Amino acid sequence: MFKNMIVYRIAEQWQGTLEQVEEALARTPFTECGATQERSAGWVPPRGEAEGAFAESVGGQWILRFMSESKMLPASVLNRKVQEKAEAIERNSGRKPGKKEKQELKDEAKLDLLPMAFTKQGGMWIWIDPEARFLVLDTGSQARADEVVTLLVDGLPGFAVALLDTQTAAQAAMAHWLSSQEPPVGFTIDQECELKSADEAKSVVRYARHPLDIEEVKAHIEAGKLPTKLALTWDDRVSLLLTEGLQVKKITFLETVFDGQSKDDGGFDADVAIATGELSKLLPDLIEALGGEGRTALGEGLPAALEKAAPAETLAVRAAAAKGKLVAVTGPKEAPEDSDPESAPF
Repeated sequence: MFKNMIVYRIAEQWQGTLEQVEEALARTPFTECGATQERSAGWVPPRGEAEGAFAESVGGQWILRFMSESKMLPASVLNRKVQEKAEAIERNSGRKPGKKEKQELKDEAKLDLLPMAFTKQGGMWIWIDPEARFLVLDTGSQARADEVVTLLVDGLPGFAVALLDTQTAAQAAMAHWLSSQEPPVGFTIDQECELKSADEAKSVVRYARHPLDIEEVKAHIEAGKLPTKLALTWDDRVSLLLTEGLQVKKITFLETVFDGQSKDDGGFDADVAIATGELSKLLPDLIEALGGEGRTALGEGLPAALEKAAPAETLAVRAAAAKGKLVAVTGPKEAPEDSDPESAPF
């Protein structure tokens, strides 16, 4: 549970209840794709029980589960079917289909093939901390996160969120930690990172299972390469991969988290309690390591090359509309590229 995190702040004015969330989710339950339906998405009971609640509370933490299903229709198969239809028209009428007719043939071919296509399902855990006012999505894809946030905003009156934002950009902080070899309090630097140049070449250097306290890493940063990923361990309890877009990936709970627990202590409630218990402590420490919330600068005391290479403005405000309501969403001007979208289905 929770291998990734994209974190939002929930607006103070929203004071919804678990019952209101349950009622909203029940209006858009997940159903499998129909014969000619390409994609379906909605909510499922997080406990996996038929007719179960769509919103569960464990220790005051609310857990939801989003599910989607899509038909896998390879482009090569679709193009071959369109070509067959076009050739049949040419044989029967002696003319080649035009551009508009080919588009119609493509739509027709898709309808023919969808009932035979395989389906792929993927689920996403959603955690709402009503007291700390965090919304946490278990995904490494900003596009998938946007879809879920839109559903929540659409279904919950007054619900508004903002992407977690910090005084120091994650990329600038990671560069400082690597160049100074002084990780923030409570964290240690592990043996994985990615550095990318900010120029047109976009050259990339990756380290895996390799010590990072070497002069070579410092030289890359001084030369203008910026960290896009950095592996960290928090409090000897949770290992993670922090990205330039302030996403957290590859979350792993270490053995110390399970000390004193029996293997029979598992189950939904235990998993939720462990995940939310650890991550609710990790998040404030990570925010503090990045200078607190509300970015005003890229940080001080950084390598000169980094300060020159870093964009002058990395924060933008976007607005998402849903049935006449606006929700302010702050964060990077452009969503970070999903460099490894298959590492987690959501």
